[in-house]
Amino acid sequence: MSDIPAAFSEPPRRGSVSKFKWASIIGIPLAAILFQVYVPRFFTYLAYLEMPLLVTVYFSLMRRSPPAGVLFGMSIGLAQDSLSNHPLGMFGIVKTLVGYFAASVSQRFEANSDLLRLVLAFFFFFFHQFFYWVLSRALLGEAISFEPIQTLVLAVLNAAVAVPLFRILDKLNVTD
Repeated sequence: MSDIPAAFSEPPRRGSVSKFKWASIIGIPLAAILFQVYVPRFFTYLAYLEMPLLVTVYFSLMRRSPPAGVLFGMSIGLAQDSLSNHPLGMFGIVKTLVGYFAASVSQRFEANSDLLRLVLAFFFFFFHQFFYWVLSRALLGEAISFEPIQTLVLAVLNAAVAVPLFRILDKLNVTD
């Protein structure tokens, strides 16, 4: 008899891997990036929403594949960089890491629960902002400020938006 509990000796369970239509894979991130670029110009109170990040987290969680998460994050981040006034590659690097870690988490946990999605959206927003700050200081030598309290509040707001957004995106999900 082994003293190792069954939960640690069994391999992690593999849930269903979500498949998406190509129009969804291209259209939804493009709409999120355009939202991020243009909507805050007209509605400044929506500038806190990081829609490309939420879309990256969603697709990476649902696809359950770190290489796919890396590709989603890289593509969305570089597209966002190209349409923003930020240095090219900064969002690409950060969103690539978010995509990888979100897909890795989804291999361990079923990401269909609203509570887990809320926690993951909160965590990945904070991770995204912190890592962007680290990269800006280390690679670019910029002295941008990082305010943890403000970032926590924005993370809560983005997580609150993520849960209904993920439910809407679930409607577009095509599972095999």
